[in-house]
Amino acid sequence: MFVYEKRLQYPVHIHNPNPKLAKIIISQYGGPHGEIGASLRYLSQRYSMPYPELRAILTDIGTEELAHLEMVGTIVYQLTRDLTPEQIQEAGFDAYFVDHTTGVYPVAASGAPFSAATFAVTGDTIADLNEDLSAEQKARMTYDNILRFADDPDVRDPIKFLREREIVHFQRFGEGLRIVTDKLDSKNFYAFNPSFDKAP
Repeated sequence: MFVYEKRLQYPVHIHNPNPKLAKIIISQYGGPHGEIGASLRYLSQRYSMPYPELRAILTDIGTEELAHLEMVGTIVYQLTRDLTPEQIQEAGFDAYFVDHTTGVYPVAASGAPFSAATFAVTGDTIADLNEDLSAEQKARMTYDNILRFADDPDVRDPIKFLREREIVHFQRFGEGLRIVTDKLDSKNFYAFNPSFDKAP
């Protein structure tokens, strides 16, 4: 069960529109390393996790990724509100605008729409946790790249927060992998899938 709070996890107050920047930040909404894919990945993987601690980690982080999706959507919206047609065209935002006006639609910076093909749910505890570690590093890298182009402090501040949370998630998934490895090492000499296979 989810409880929604009518506030962002971290405040977003952007005063200056910048559709050019919105075009790249939207990748963390619907791109290959974005927040919607992360939330779906973790909330789906949790079902096949063999230990309650792992299910809790995936549920907590998957839920937080939904909060990050809301933050990124808010950033994109605030960067594109009250634009003139001239600003839209000058920034190269016109192709997006034709299809979505200034609605927040899940796409990558390249314009490719969101696809569940960007993440995996294997049902294998070790494979899924390693994917999660990699996913958090890719998300952190994407935020690093966004910060290279963002010079507005109103934008940089929430982006830095999001980047920091990716590092925390990486650490928590590392803890999860240690938990499962410790439990498996004592009874899993052949590295079977603890989510599905049973010890001989």
